[in-house]
Amino acid sequence: MSDIVIETDKITKTYASGTNEVKALRGVDLVVRRGELVAIMGASGSGKSTLMNLLGCLDTPTSGSYKLDGVRVDGLGRNELAAIRNQKLGFVFQGFNLLARTSAIKNVELPMLYDRSGRQRDTRALAIAALQRVGLGERLDHLPSELSGGQQQRVAIARALVTEPALVLADEPTGNLDSRTSIEVMALFQALHEQGITIVVVTHEHDIAAYASRIVMMRDGQVLSDKPVANRRNAVSDLAERDRTAA
Repeated sequence: MSDIVIETDKITKTYASGTNEVKALRGVDLVVRRGELVAIMGASGSGKSTLMNLLGCLDTPTSGSYKLDGVRVDGLGRNELAAIRNQKLGFVFQGFNLLARTSAIKNVELPMLYDRSGRQRDTRALAIAALQRVGLGERLDHLPSELSGGQQQRVAIARALVTEPALVLADEPTGNLDSRTSIEVMALFQALHEQGITIVVVTHEHDIAAYASRIVMMRDGQVLSDKPVANRRNAVSDLAERDRTAA
């Protein structure tokens, strides 16, 4: 098994806007290795959301190649991309995207119900294990409305993890959370990263990106910089410091 999970080679994305063309991505080269926690940053219009959609197999590049966990996915059809998303990707969104009238455990089971690989699995047991992994083993039957914002995001993270994906993509995962809860979510991501899970976080918040091991900065559809985080913050330590200060 290769240790490279994401490998893009000069991928571009051009959209038609009336009679004009909008070049959202202009030849992006990106490599993410197994077990990395990478933050992608950039201003509005930088191309980071377009790149996230391509990495998540929600869209296809205009040109260039993209390998996900060793499988070349650019050029695949809609059904093939859907299968790749189900088998190799876990998604975490800013708005949680939970079914409002469905319990935490049922929300986490959902990706497995769409699995067409024919694998026989105990979906309930796997969903319980995923919720326990994110610290919600006592909230299995709670509806989203009965959970805090941070707990809802943990359910979403459990849902992303339950299929044991090669890659977790988190799009502004702290955008709807207060500062303390945001740090708690990043503490969870750091813990998962230490367990060897590959995570890519798209964020516009420098404070959040500082918890990643590496920051990819986008501008005008290109990678402006790609550097390790020099003074990486530790979310657990930051939470402890906030508690000491508040005491």
